[in-house]
Amino acid sequence: MTDLSAIVKAYDIRGVVGEDLTEELVTDFGAAFALLIKPDSPSVVVGHDMRDSSPGLAAAFAEGVTAQGLDVVSIGLASTDELYFASGSLNMPGAMFTASHNPARYNGIKLCRAGAAPVGQDSGLAEIRDTVEHGVPEFGGQTGGVTERDVLPDYADHLRTLVDLTAIRPLTVVVDAGNGMGGLTVPRVLDGLPVTVDPLYFELDGTFPNHEANPLDPANLVDLQARVREVGADLGLAFDGDADRCFVVDENGDPVPPSAITALVATRELAKEPGGTIIHNLITSKAVPEIVTEHGGKPVRTRVGHSFIKETMARTNAIFGGEHSAHYYFRDFWRADTGMLAALHVLAALGEQEGTLSALTADYTRYVASGEINSTVDDQAARQAAVREAFARRGGTIDELDGLTVDLGESGWFNLRASNTEPLLRLNVEAPDEAAMRALTDEVLALLRD
Repeated sequence: MTDLSAIVKAYDIRGVVGEDLTEELVTDFGAAFALLIKPDSPSVVVGHDMRDSSPGLAAAFAEGVTAQGLDVVSIGLASTDELYFASGSLNMPGAMFTASHNPARYNGIKLCRAGAAPVGQDSGLAEIRDTVEHGVPEFGGQTGGVTERDVLPDYADHLRTLVDLTAIRPLTVVVDAGNGMGGLTVPRVLDGLPVTVDPLYFELDGTFPNHEANPLDPANLVDLQARVREVGADLGLAFDGDADRCFVVDENGDPVPPSAITALVATRELAKEPGGTIIHNLITSKAVPEIVTEHGGKPVRTRVGHSFIKETMARTNAIFGGEHSAHYYFRDFWRADTGMLAALHVLAALGEQEGTLSALTADYTRYVASGEINSTVDDQAARQAAVREAFARRGGTIDELDGLTVDLGESGWFNLRASNTEPLLRLNVEAPDEAAMRALTDEVLALLRD
């Protein structure tokens, strides 16, 4: 039997199809999810990405749900944020079949309660795992039914009510969908706007024949960068496999850090609601809380991970939240993450003025970041303690909200976090300039790797 603890992750279920994840097991997951949400909802909305295994797995999940007497609304091919839209607008719990940016042999399930509220280890996933492990009880009543519904037009229309692009100057944008769901959603969302789209890899293909659908890896941005320079586009956008994350490159083909996009969108949201709260995780640039404060907003720092962002957004009524990984969360989108809405904000901000994107985002890029650096270690706790001791002697400000964060003032800061699934420590460093960033990075890595 599959080791469920290995595939039921902190925020989703994910594994290799046919080995970890079978249709029989997914049917049990569907039934267990139905038992979890049955007291609150008679229906579940289900969507899936373009992976070859996704339709079969989605159907198996629906079989488990209906066997417990609940109905299923199938939206078919969808991006993850389209599934969140369906969950929010229909007020139903939801299940999205995708492995996001992982290779083709993987698949997974992202679950949410009605209103796109997150389901993680502490909010239902552990209970679902336990139900499946102990055997899902049979339901003696009438089985539910399955209906199909196309929500793509409503999803696109809703996004376009949140950002007005009708009066922007004409823009040319290269979009790399990575053979993922952006190839379906981008044309519908941008249709009729003063935006000329130069499409790269819009064909839905879960084998990812051109490159991995993971824009966080610089190797997967190369084609987009080259195309932006070749056609003289105003900017480029890259979506991951399930199109819930969006990465941006400027007119020179240079990547715009997600922290800069977070700061840019935050200022736009604060213009609509002065004094509002903005959430940022502790790995985003120090520039984000600085800029939020300068624009009259209230920055709130959280742990890494969408469940922490969404929980804090709900508690503080925050209007927007951003992560270093290019996840962007909007109160007006049921506090869910949507790369497409962030992309619309970037297009609007650029199109409302005459300058270039590089000039526009320069105001939001104040420091130099290392990006995430992984180190394989034998003893995570001992190595982290050694780093803590070394920098405590330096007089840095230390906190342990999520891993170890050390702030050395004008010399820079870093965060060191342990992986939940691998013997790794993940290091992120930021400093005022390249030399200071490299010096601090080398100093921490020497403590980790000696």
